[in-house]
Formats: sequence, C-alpha cells, structure tokens
Amino acid sequence: QRRGLRLSAPAAIQVTVRDALNQALDEELERDERVFLLGEEVAQYDGAYKISRGLWKKYGDKRVIDTPISEMGFAGIAVGAAMVWLRPVCEFMTFNFSMQAIDQVINSAAKTCYMSAGSIAVPIVFRGPNGASAGVAAQHSQCFAAWYGHCPGLKVVSPWSAEDAKGLLKASIRDDNPVVVLESELLYGVPFEMSEQAQSKEFVIPIGKAKIERQGTHVTLVAHSRPVGHCMEAAAVLSKEGVECEVINLRTIRPMDIETVEASVVKTNHLVTVEGGWPQFGVGAEICARIMEGPAFNYLDAPAVRVTGADVPMPYAKILEDNCIPQVKDIVFAVKKALNI
Repeated sequence: QRRGLRLSAPAAIQVTVRDALNQALDEELERDERVFLLGEEVAQYDGAYKISRGLWKKYGDKRVIDTPISEMGFAGIAVGAAMVWLRPVCEFMTFNFSMQAIDQVINSAAKTCYMSAGSIAVPIVFRGPNGASAGVAAQHSQCFAAWYGHCPGLKVVSPWSAEDAKGLLKASIRDDNPVVVLESELLYGVPFEMSEQAQSKEFVIPIGKAKIERQGTHVTLVAHSRPVGHCMEAAAVLSKEGVECEVINLRTIRPMDIETVEASVVKTNHLVTVEGGWPQFGVGAEICARIMEGPAFNYLDAPAVRVTGADVPMPYAKILEDNCIPQVKDIVFAVKKALNI
C-alpha cells in the first residue's frame, strides 16, 4: 500500500432482484421464528424462480414448506396460521394462479381485521411474479395491481429495483396487515446497484411511500414495477431533446402516495402515467382521478395521459406481445403529446 492511499471496499454493490428477495426472506426467517415460507416447489427445488434458493437446507421442513398444487388450500392454511399470529409468506408461482385463492385473499385475509373490530390481525404476505412474462400467452400475462389495489384491507406493493424488492418485502413481512407483493418475473435476473445502507439486515422501505428516481421540470412520469425502467430510458432519450422528465417510482399501489405525485405535478404542470396493466379501471386511471380531485389539478397545463398495456388478452406471438406492452417509444410519444410538441 502506497503512503497516503486508502484502500476500502466499495460502498455499493450490484445485486439482482432475485438475490435481493432471497436476502430479505433469509434475514426475516432468521430474525423471527414465526416467519415461514410455503408454496409450490419453494423448498427442495429452491423455488420455481430460485427466489428461495438455499432456505430449505438452512431452515428445514417446518419453516420452508412445499405444498400440493392447490392455491385455495395452501393460501387457506397460511391465512389460518396468520390468524394465530404466525407470519406466513405465501408464494404463488405466478399471481395468475392467485385467482384460485381469491376468496382466501379477499374474503378471509383482507376483511378479518375489520369484521373482528380489530381483534384479529392477519399478518400475512402473498408474493410472487406479476404482470407480463415472455411468451406465455393470455392466462399467464396480466397485472393484478389494480385488482388487489381495489380492495380495502390489503396493502399492495410493486417493487422495481433490488433495493425496492428487499426493503419492501422485509417491511411487508414485519407488517401486521395482509400485504400483496407483486414482483416482476422479467426483473428477477436484472442487477441493480444496492447501497451500503440497503445491505443492512435492518433495511426496510416504508410501505406507502413513493420514490423520485429522477428529478425533472417539464413532465411527471409515474410508474411501478418494470415500466419504471422504461420511464428512465424514455427520460434519457427526451433529455437529449431538451425535455426533462421527473420519474416517480410508485413502489406502493395501496396505500398510494398521491402527495408525492401532487408535489411533482405542481412543479412540472404535466402528468403521464405508465403501467403494464389494462387501461380500464387501472392504476393510472386512479392516479389521474386523484390528481383531478385534488389541489394539483389547477396546476395542470394539459390533460393527463395514460400509457398502458393494450386492452386485449395477451397474444402468444412475440411481435403482437411486444405491441401489447408499453415500450420506451410509447412513453416518448405520450410525453410529447402531453407537452404538445
């Protein structure tokens, strides 16, 4: 070592979303013996997407449990366990399969605290991949953010980056309410920078708080999950043309941090929402309605614009699939439409 030269480990590291979720589960299983994971292939196979890799060998059969192929059955077991103050993490191999357990999620998990006048809490996490995958057609490619965000009694989070995934999953497991964690299969293998702070075992991201990923002055872009990345790419393209976009990563669908969106709209005077789900009754529709009903409406210089998935069941053919999912060019077009340029 040369005199005056200080050698130190870099503060930030690159971590994939998959590894961030695995870290979160590992740390919470270690931290609280009431936490357990159950679902199809989560144990001996290490998870269909390897999110639970190594956890069965470390924690054993009672903490990481393979279930039969019956979402209604194992979701019901998980809800019952939560009612007696265990903390189950219930994995759906994809949220499309959560439709098999919709009664357990909505009528049992979401409503029990209210119907018992607060005497029975249900501290459960439902998690798994959500939204469009690649080449799996209509029955396996839909976003459930609006479905579950519609229902009182649930909290709903939708992470984008590795930090989002780790911090939101840990916060969800520690929460005393049922939380739906909507992950993106297409992000599992994507590496993101993880700060030194996020590497801590006590790192959590508050549920219900959005994050401004990029500061801007001309237009507000609001997205969640994978489309946040598309917004960042579109903002970089538009910046070269002199348009500065403020990109908001919503992080939480319910409760929605509309205050952060309002503050941004007051600054930029324009709003574009971006999501992978269908347009009708979507997350973007809710954001637009909330802005219209609130104080930020008077600051808009143009109508808000929504960028969504196409209003059709997802086609199987790749070229049709690509045209059903919002692309960077669609966001650029929408921004120029909002700014009338």
